[in-house]
Amino acid sequence: METESEPYVRLENLRQLHTVMADMNTARSLADTLQTVADGVVHGLGYELACVNLVRPDGDLVVAAFSGNSAAEALITGRVGSRASWERRLGMGEDWGDLRFIPHTEGWVLDEDDVPQWYTDGPAPRFDDEWHPSDRLFAPMYTPGVPGGSCGELIGVLSVDRPRNGRRPGAWGREALQMYAFQAAIAISNARLRANMQRALVRLEREQQALRASEESFRQAFEYAPSGMAIAEMGGDQHGRILRSNDALCRLLGRPASAMRRYSFSDLVHPEDIGTLLRTSAEGGRAELRLGRRDGTYLWVSLRNSVVADAADGPRFLLTHVEDIEDRKRRELQLAHRAAHDALTGLPNSAELRTRLSARLCQRPTSAFPGEIESIDAAYGHAAYDANGHGFDFRPGADLLDAYDHHVHTIAPEGERDDGTKGLAVLFCDLDGFKSINDRFGHNAGDAVLIEVARRLGRAVRDGDTVARLGGDEFVVLADGLGKADAADLAVRLRNEIIQPIRVDGRAMRVGASFGIGWAHCGMTADEVLKSADERMYIEKRSRPKQHRRAG
Repeated sequence: METESEPYVRLENLRQLHTVMADMNTARSLADTLQTVADGVVHGLGYELACVNLVRPDGDLVVAAFSGNSAAEALITGRVGSRASWERRLGMGEDWGDLRFIPHTEGWVLDEDDVPQWYTDGPAPRFDDEWHPSDRLFAPMYTPGVPGGSCGELIGVLSVDRPRNGRRPGAWGREALQMYAFQAAIAISNARLRANMQRALVRLEREQQALRASEESFRQAFEYAPSGMAIAEMGGDQHGRILRSNDALCRLLGRPASAMRRYSFSDLVHPEDIGTLLRTSAEGGRAELRLGRRDGTYLWVSLRNSVVADAADGPRFLLTHVEDIEDRKRRELQLAHRAAHDALTGLPNSAELRTRLSARLCQRPTSAFPGEIESIDAAYGHAAYDANGHGFDFRPGADLLDAYDHHVHTIAPEGERDDGTKGLAVLFCDLDGFKSINDRFGHNAGDAVLIEVARRLGRAVRDGDTVARLGGDEFVVLADGLGKADAADLAVRLRNEIIQPIRVDGRAMRVGASFGIGWAHCGMTADEVLKSADERMYIEKRSRPKQHRRAG
């Protein structure tokens, strides 16, 4: 029941409420604002206990501030209640405007949920509006909504307890708590906004400092890097033009920095490596190529491109790292040459011979399934039969057909007479009388003879022909574009070169040579071609009298 002094009590409460609201909006941080909200309930609204439950990013609510009891504050501050439990609480009990009141007669069902609480039991109320220790009163706080519309998003809940007058709040007290919750929501939202802005400003300043430090670090790393570095344009008419180069790159290429800016990498790269450069420039990544020095020589380098882009304009620059690999490349080429060449004569060895021969031959498509040849022929328009009318053993596939069709097939002359067909002649050479030189004069003399034979064979063939040492005293010559008569003439010419006297340590030595001529054509393997030429060599060797196999 209201008394005559009630208006004066309310006026004093309004003064206190105005003060705490002013404090809420002048707090320096979000934490201060939350504590001020809790303290304001106690000092301005006449409750003994107040708790601010703040919605976290994951949706659950955490006890963010407490006022009125230090023991209860230590017990529950920082504890979390699930969103589901809170929604259950806000959906039951009595509606007091925007407030939610759950009397002790109903609140017992909430004793086992996970919402942090400090409620205790007590005797039954002595009169209708007496506050019971297990009564619960919640004031939800929402972000400001559209004027005239619904509330905004829930940002927290005020829990209040123990009104100082011992009674449940009346109409004025409820409206005051409701208004306070509304103003608290605004203060918390503003405090969050200020906190976010402060964090953003701090983060921006740190990013700017980091950017300045990074730019300075990059400048120093770029300028003083021990290996070459350059920045080049990407895209447009000036694609690849060098904008900046460091001292190491200038020294590496023997060009001053002012001159480097007149070039693009395509101006400096070896003509044979231009395709490699273009692929690397377009895609980024690493490549090994040759760059031109000021003195006209070329230097092997490892070139690594990184594409530098921005969100607005896309790829802008290429950051290019250039490392001198001349010594390593020279060693690799030397090792590759040794692996592919005979150590004694310097000629391609057996493995390299088979590699070069296999590169000219293709395995003709074949099929293991009856009827596939006809279907392939019909579908692709290819002849599916060999010269003898036999079907290829071919498993169908358009890629294999394309690869087969685009190959330049190696063909061979047929029959005993020269029909004008030009093919890849394989001349298998075996020295006659070489063993006796080793036996009489030693292996050093034999090695000297092999070296001279290799030199004579290389001198007698055309540019582009291959002379290889198969092993021991066996040599092979690959000569493309010859007819049968041409191959026979070449064999005679090579034999005449070999049988000339060879002087070793003041002695004149002579060896003979037997040649077998085979022909390579697609469908054969390299070993089959060499075996064919070897067999013809032995036929030729046996067909000549022993005394004519070597000239002396």
